[in-house]
Amino acid sequence: MGTGKKEANRKANLPSGGDGMANVKVKGENFYRSAKKVKTLNIFKDGKPQRNASGKITKAGSYQSRDAPIARVEPNRKWFTNSRVISQDALAAFRGAVAEQSSDPYSYLLKQNKLPMSLIRDSSTKNGLKQHQAKMTVETAPFSDTFGPKAQRKRVKIGVSSLEDLAGETEKMHDTYLDRLEQARLLSGNSGADADRIDDDSQDGTLTTAREAIFSKGQSRRIYNELYKVIDSSDVVLHVLDARDPDGTRCRSVIKYIREEHPHKHLVFVLNKSDLVPTNVAASWVRNLSKEYPTLAFHSSIKNSFGKGSLISLLRQFSSLHSDRKQISVGLVGYPNTGKSSIINTLRAKKVCNVAPIAGETKVWQYITLMKRIYLIDCPGIVPPNQNDTEEDLLLRGVVRVENVQNPEQYVAAALRKCKQHHVERTYDLKGWTSATEFLELLARKGGRLLKGGEPDLDGCAKMVLNDFLRGKIPWFTPPPKVEGDGAVKEVGIAGRIGRLGEMGMKRRREEDQDEKEVTEDTDGVVEDTNVDEDEDFNGFDNETEAPDIDDTSSRSDDIEGDEEASIGNDATDVESAGEGDESVMEDVKAISAVLADARKKRKG
Repeated sequence: MGTGKKEANRKANLPSGGDGMANVKVKGENFYRSAKKVKTLNIFKDGKPQRNASGKITKAGSYQSRDAPIARVEPNRKWFTNSRVISQDALAAFRGAVAEQSSDPYSYLLKQNKLPMSLIRDSSTKNGLKQHQAKMTVETAPFSDTFGPKAQRKRVKIGVSSLEDLAGETEKMHDTYLDRLEQARLLSGNSGADADRIDDDSQDGTLTTAREAIFSKGQSRRIYNELYKVIDSSDVVLHVLDARDPDGTRCRSVIKYIREEHPHKHLVFVLNKSDLVPTNVAASWVRNLSKEYPTLAFHSSIKNSFGKGSLISLLRQFSSLHSDRKQISVGLVGYPNTGKSSIINTLRAKKVCNVAPIAGETKVWQYITLMKRIYLIDCPGIVPPNQNDTEEDLLLRGVVRVENVQNPEQYVAAALRKCKQHHVERTYDLKGWTSATEFLELLARKGGRLLKGGEPDLDGCAKMVLNDFLRGKIPWFTPPPKVEGDGAVKEVGIAGRIGRLGEMGMKRRREEDQDEKEVTEDTDGVVEDTNVDEDEDFNGFDNETEAPDIDDTSSRSDDIEGDEEASIGNDATDVESAGEGDESVMEDVKAISAVLADARKKRKG
């Protein structure tokens, strides 16, 4: 079709209005190439150099010239707008402030990815100079020239110049090895007398027998898969500890893994079974563990719990801290039989998880809804593998079931060493025994547990004693650590904290000079006794949620809560027992007692 026919068809298709000459192109205009096509053609045209008749390049193409251009970059003030220069004092003050806040277990730094956290983290893990030397060594001395039939190096290269330097390097390597052993022992949680006994046995050449398969529970790959799923899915990790042995039930490898691999996750210690230890012992452990992570004392019970309000309040704070998320997940980890599922039942105030006084009841992880924005994750109990842990340690921590242990009577002696003899005598009403075997024989004959021929059933009695030991029938606890200072023994604590346990106690302060109003308000306080003496007698506990002090078990008047008549009746006993106190304090106590007695008579009249 020619141009004329195209123009005729175009005019026929135009609307009736106008002559149709508005879009008519004049001859000579480029109406076949678009702007994109022209740009593409210019790229090919501009890339070719221009040559003269002899073939020499007179004008080089784009980006093909060999001559360096003469140019100069003009300086601009905007180059320096985003940089700041501070003094060394200001930098040191900033580093100290950030380090103090990051090391405080009761504070949390928000948006750490926008803060210069590298200023407070020591980069001692990598040695750039040593890595460079190793790289240069590999490049200059390849493997084929160092080893094998074509080796060219005749003498071993030593990093020392004399025998004295070699001896010093050997001593340094030996010290490093001893430090690694000590670190492994501390991470195992068995750095006390048991570890010393193990070292003595190893030096004496004593051979250990094969460990039973039952003592490997909690270390399988399936259990650790469940653990890692819980840690990865949790925003807050509650590490549940046994209040009777908090140091022995700490999973130090798990804590190290969370600190190094998941530093953004919150870790909280929950001191469960706090009703089985005296109040001041639980307070001392809380003060000691609070130096590393936030610590709460807890007692699991659906109807009569302790610490439930404090734990829920803490979880609400974490939920408000992560307000940008739809919900947060809270995972519970720890040794078997420490009460992880019982804590979930206590928080929900009903049975949502199966619980039992034996280890291994929880098989897989469980997801439980606590409230709209907080979810709980239950994890099976884990036992970090450690060669320093003996079978006695694992059994007395409640890791294995006593019914499945062979020859349980061999572990009774270790359990009796952790208890005081008069506690065991009062529990079983037995006296006059000197060894564990003799104790089991007396217990079997008293209960009528005899085998054929009148032989005592040692295995049955041993299982009964060990179950009573693990379930709290026999009172025992691990004393908190102490430090010596100023000529007296003081407990380790945090500056600015007096170690109150929140809801724990409900006791009156016994050594303060107060008026009538303060006396009535002291029923909501906590008696703080930092002098824990494990040599004093401990006569058990009055109820499930409260335990008397170790050094004051003869007087029970201070342990009565909310009973006005009992407090009035026991004021005279308190005054008589304070013979060595200040006389002014005694007079004030007598005056207060008289006022309360008059008020009681007027109310009755």
